[in-house]
Amino acid sequence: MPIDLRSDTVTLPTPAMRQAMANAEVGDDVYGEDPTVNRLEELSAKMLGKDAGLFVSSGTMGNLASLLAHCGRGQEAILGDQSHIYVYENGAASALGGIVYLPVRTEVDGTLALEALEGAVHSPAHNYHMFHYAPPGVICLENTHNRCGGVVLTPEYFAEVAAIAARHGLPVHLDGARLFNAAVALGRPVTDWTRHVTSIQLCLSKGLGAPVGSVIVGPKEFMWRARRMRKILGGGMRQAGIIAAGGLFALTQMVDRLREDHANAQILAQGLASFPGVSLDPPRVETNIVVFNVGSAEGAEALAGALEREGVLVSNFGGGRLRLVTHFGISAEDCHRAVDTIRKVRQPV
Repeated sequence: MPIDLRSDTVTLPTPAMRQAMANAEVGDDVYGEDPTVNRLEELSAKMLGKDAGLFVSSGTMGNLASLLAHCGRGQEAILGDQSHIYVYENGAASALGGIVYLPVRTEVDGTLALEALEGAVHSPAHNYHMFHYAPPGVICLENTHNRCGGVVLTPEYFAEVAAIAARHGLPVHLDGARLFNAAVALGRPVTDWTRHVTSIQLCLSKGLGAPVGSVIVGPKEFMWRARRMRKILGGGMRQAGIIAAGGLFALTQMVDRLREDHANAQILAQGLASFPGVSLDPPRVETNIVVFNVGSAEGAEALAGALEREGVLVSNFGGGRLRLVTHFGISAEDCHRAVDTIRKVRQPV
């Protein structure tokens, strides 16, 4: 079996999770009659400190339904230029909802500079100057931040962004695909973050190990709009309790073990940092994502190809960067073997 470090989405469900899915009580979720889906939505909302939840098929659908529920056509979604929504989700809110993306520079720590964020909000005003701009609709944050190497944005930063949003009467949406990684890394309750945002998308199929699905949580009125958007997007599911059971198992059994992934990521980081020609600062590896630079796009592509031939799968992040992600399917021994394999292919005998 290859050592698959491409993403934490490649984790296979545990035998216990598979059994929970096989035994799931089901009903028609479009009618709100699937008891397992309902339990998942209720538990998600309770854990994240919000009124209600909604089960969706993917993180992209969760973010898209949320943006469509927050914004009207021609409104702006203010977000980071390195955010997952902006880089990887195919301009979905623009293509399907007429929402304008307004990217703000992402700092190396995953934050958006508060002054830049404030300057990006073109608040409506009774003057002709403001007619030039699309009106703001929502501010988006991401935590942990994928393209910044899994760094954790602090609750204190979230509070500062929330203050800006409140001054302008704007909601804040959190792409919290790996939010529990942030909570485990800092040893703080997840509600330290969620109390500062309006809506959250939480991925069940990344570090938490479910085979499919995400949840959105937020205020009741928002959630009704999001539910309608899910239906518009073709996301209404029938006997979805079979997969929702995997999500329930993930939330109740898989959160605390995320610290193992973080520890394993440190094995990778410490090993890689010792290699000549590799740019990596181990203290900046805060969770389960390790991003390192080998100096050139050609070198990164060649190294990824050589590793694949040796049974180690990694992601090419572009610009000479490669990404490794630890997860339930990766052990400490796997990480040591991956480091040894990288050493071998970089310094062939």
